[in-house]
Amino acid sequence: MIRKALGIGLWLVTIAAALALYAFLPRLMSDFHSRDLAHAGVLFIAIVGLNLLTGYTGQISLGHGALMAIGGYTTAALVVHEHWRDVWTIPLAGVAAGIVGFLIGIPALRLSGLYLALATFAFAVAMPSLIKKFSGLTGGTQGLRFLESAPLQVTGLKGTVTVFGQSMTQNHFLYYLTWGIGLVGFAVAWLVVRGGFGRAFRALRDSEVAAVSAGVAPAANKTLAFALSGVYAGVAGSLFAIQETIVNPLSFTVLLSILIVVGAVVGGLGSLPGLVLGALFVQYLPSFAGHISARQGVPDFVYGAAIIAVIILLPGGAGGVLRRLARPLTSWLYTRP
Repeated sequence: MIRKALGIGLWLVTIAAALALYAFLPRLMSDFHSRDLAHAGVLFIAIVGLNLLTGYTGQISLGHGALMAIGGYTTAALVVHEHWRDVWTIPLAGVAAGIVGFLIGIPALRLSGLYLALATFAFAVAMPSLIKKFSGLTGGTQGLRFLESAPLQVTGLKGTVTVFGQSMTQNHFLYYLTWGIGLVGFAVAWLVVRGGFGRAFRALRDSEVAAVSAGVAPAANKTLAFALSGVYAGVAGSLFAIQETIVNPLSFTVLLSILIVVGAVVGGLGSLPGLVLGALFVQYLPSFAGHISARQGVPDFVYGAAIIAVIILLPGGAGGVLRRLARPLTSWLYTRP
């Protein structure tokens, strides 16, 4: 009983520490670095969504950048064409991408492994061309610019934002908005993977034949995973559009899909806590590589070498390291005396 209470107390302390870090971190850094962290938060949300799909159901997706484009263009179109306030569009962006994710998940039921990966990759490759084709809605190659089309609708345009009586810079607001949504999304994902859906997802990942014999419906759970993952990607795309105040075909290239996969692998597939480190890795490693040497090709080499080193040295990603570090404590807390 005492150990159980200690375990609950440890969880509460961890949650309190995370919330305190979230609340006070902008006060310890510059406005510029707050913007970098806000962009890392966008990647974190997308990575959490991909991890629900790939890490827990085993469905490999290389097209999450395209789902982010659905969310980003939903926000941009509503702001520019319908003059909505940008933050109000975030839920609709998530729903739109979730619907597209569900539709992708239906034909994906017949595919698995590399075939599914190639199909989703093709979706990511085709997205920029689709964006250009529907230029009346998307702005074509020029994209949609919030500042020119709807100057009164953009959050923080005046330089400061007031929330609950507290004034802050635009970049600090974007940090709080992005990571606040990210923390809520993380909590929802944590509840999902520890509930009935999470058990069904893991059963399908480990053995679909055994899962079916245990009464798990593959079609329903796989399409649900795609839809849920799409919601996360759509929200991330919406926040990306809000931060950049412009979207165009170059905003959501295949490289973005690859970066999300890299972040999920570095963070640890099938793990949630390590995904924060995966997002920070993807966000800051290119800058770090650029500081080592500005010579052509060197930053790309450092970036690739760092990814290979992480995969070799940490096959379970950051999540695997965190699990190994916490194993002695959790074993003591939950092992009966």
